[in-house]
Amino acid sequence: MNPSFDTGASANRDGKQTVIVRAEALASGSASGPKILLAEPLSFWGGYDAARGLIVEQTHPAFGRSLARTIMVMPHAKGSSSSSSVLAEAIRNGTGPAGIVLRERDLIIAIGVIVAGELYGLSVPLVVVGDRDFDTVCGEGATISIDAPRENGPALVTLTR
Repeated sequence: MNPSFDTGASANRDGKQTVIVRAEALASGSASGPKILLAEPLSFWGGYDAARGLIVEQTHPAFGRSLARTIMVMPHAKGSSSSSSVLAEAIRNGTGPAGIVLRERDLIIAIGVIVAGELYGLSVPLVVVGDRDFDTVCGEGATISIDAPRENGPALVTLTR
């Protein structure tokens, strides 16, 4: 079941348009970066090269793109539970996303982020937004900031363009 959150009002700050969306943190942390929208789910196992930081699944619409230092926006993941280890290694290598916004809770993605935090001390915020807010995140903003102060608590996703 998806959380239901209200989208904050748009505001002008330093001449930039911002939209704030409330989210639920699955993993805590703060991150900012350019948005990369993956309209289709990605399997990190076999679909992402953690050493080079590239989507290698040839049938994926984002084939050849890098997730490094981006805020990855994706409805949910697909594939094997081994995806969590590939995601954790990508985070360790600096080739993984800086933050992740999902529409649906995803245990495999959460495990990868949590393992990277526990084993390597690297924090990647992972948040879930409701359906309507996911559509807002997909359409608004070229840059995303995530502020998720604590796991399983409220978080904010700020979209700026």
